[in-house]
Amino acid sequence: MKLSVIEKVGFGAGDMAVNIIIVAMQLILAWFYTDIYGLHAVDVGVLFIVVRTLDAIIDPLMGIYTDKVNTRWGRYRPYLLWFALPFGFAIYLMFITPDVDYTLKLAWAYFTYILMTVIYTAITIPYISLIGVITDDPQERLSANGYRFVMTKIAAFLVTIVVPLMAVWLGQGNKAQGYQIAMGIMGLLGALLFIFCFFTTRERSRPEVPAMTLAQQFRLLLRNDQWLLLGFTILLLMCGYVIRGSVAAYYAKYFLNGGDALISPFLTTGVVASILAMIATTWLTRSVDKIKLFRYSQIMTFILSLGMYFLVGQDSLWLAFIFYFLINFFCDMQMPVFWSSIAEAVDYGEKKTGKRVSGLAFGGILFFQKFGMGIAGGVLGFLLNYFDYQPDVTQSAKALSGIALMMTLIPALFHLIVGLLMKRYIINNAYYIELKAALADRSHHA
Repeated sequence: MKLSVIEKVGFGAGDMAVNIIIVAMQLILAWFYTDIYGLHAVDVGVLFIVVRTLDAIIDPLMGIYTDKVNTRWGRYRPYLLWFALPFGFAIYLMFITPDVDYTLKLAWAYFTYILMTVIYTAITIPYISLIGVITDDPQERLSANGYRFVMTKIAAFLVTIVVPLMAVWLGQGNKAQGYQIAMGIMGLLGALLFIFCFFTTRERSRPEVPAMTLAQQFRLLLRNDQWLLLGFTILLLMCGYVIRGSVAAYYAKYFLNGGDALISPFLTTGVVASILAMIATTWLTRSVDKIKLFRYSQIMTFILSLGMYFLVGQDSLWLAFIFYFLINFFCDMQMPVFWSSIAEAVDYGEKKTGKRVSGLAFGGILFFQKFGMGIAGGVLGFLLNYFDYQPDVTQSAKALSGIALMMTLIPALFHLIVGLLMKRYIINNAYYIELKAALADRSHHA
């Protein structure tokens, strides 16, 4: 089924809303908590592990629930409407810095972060499941994901450029108040984008989901080797991506001696590279095997990260920008391929086992993603503490060395493992065409 441009844009709007908060969590939240909110680095690490692990556990449960509920609007679209406003309000609450003692401030951080992640799960699981029912054409799914990931990077632009500028303008010297207002505006925008996604997309297929117990579904998923491989892949990707992305603000401010003023342009350079990566991937996958592109892009990310560590010094400003651009470009080439592959892995599981597990499969992928983010967030906080990082002061040589390692060599290892692991992923375009034909033949003879 061919999708119209407006539907692809509408589908992308949903992920733009998602990425307003996920980009904030990946790129600025650690820095916000340590340098503006006032939490100790080790407390930030524990916070990330606890909340994201809880979030990871909730994800599969939401996936199971979406499989059981069907409405006249479809199985997944209604959640985009129901949770749009709570989603926006939760973002606003998360960036409030209360004027209370440290214990209460830490408690508020836990409460708002947990609230945000629960609502995030309730709206994101149905959203990422939507790609499996708006079309069954793998090229159209890839194209829709191309639109989707360009729009995610527009969200990243808003978070890395517009939010800091608005925070300065609206805060009038008060960074905490400025970020509260600016992210509140982003929350409202996210709510409107989800509503737009609801009204512009359609669920065209409603595959029957067999009535199975949770244990039966888990057993079936564990037999789906390609789904498991995708799960471990996103876990490793998140470890590399979140550690590098979260430390980028520290790298710009302290390692490159740029202060707060350099954070926005440095992060924005990565966003520009990611947008171009989305466009390049959509174009390249028309003639290049998408799984090979996935693998080699991650190996190139590893090589470039090594180069950045050994070649970029504290006075190498332009070289740092060039390496950061290239690393983000190659790293993010995998995104449209990965997220379109989940629906294909679900079909693979149906062919292999004879039964379809959809909601838990998508929810399970988010479990791996959130678990990876939790590990990365914990590692970030603990390493900042280990390297004696202190907010808003001149950093020691030990702290600067640690920031450089977290920016380059540590995430590089995760990308190398991903590049090697994806050699075992078999569902390329040719394989998927045969797979769909086999499923259609099975359905015809059922």
